[in-house]
Amino acid sequence: MSRQINQPINQVKLTNVAVVRCNKDGKRFEIACYRNKVMDYRSGLETDLSEVLQTDRIFTNVSKGQFAKAADLQKAFGTRDQEEIAKFILDQSPKQQSDFQVSDLERAQVIKDTLSQIATWVSQNCVHDDGSDRPFPTGQIKDALGKNYTVHPHKPIKKQCLDAVKFLKSVIPIERAKMELQLQYSL
Repeated sequence: MSRQINQPINQVKLTNVAVVRCNKDGKRFEIACYRNKVMDYRSGLETDLSEVLQTDRIFTNVSKGQFAKAADLQKAFGTRDQEEIAKFILDQSPKQQSDFQVSDLERAQVIKDTLSQIATWVSQNCVHDDGSDRPFPTGQIKDALGKNYTVHPHKPIKKQCLDAVKFLKSVIPIERAKMELQLQYSL
């Protein structure tokens, strides 16, 4: 007796899925997107919606494959046009009831990039406190920040840089570099 594994032919497995959710009028709506394309779309790098969406349908639950009812879409968004609704869900910022799941690796990469930006800024704008006015290398800044400094990926970089300088003053002899101004006055 041979054993045979039967797999459904009409079942579509969604891999590399990022689920973007939106709560509106007490209902939850979801769209299935490519992970790396959602952030590109929100930052303006990607404009083609078909490159961002894995399917052109709106779901109430992506993981179970439950599609949103047309009546619910009409009531919540005032239209049944799925493309227009998908744009609305993608264009909403996280503060406006739309959220996006980010994987651990993506989050770690964003934090690493933010830390590099902070270290570069501190290296360019701060010097040794001993009077030699030597800049710190970015590697030394990253080591000094170490595990005790928390990077917040959604806070403004400038504010985090200034906070990092305050933190570093307790760890290494560092101060902000003095600016030199040259004024020319002509009559």
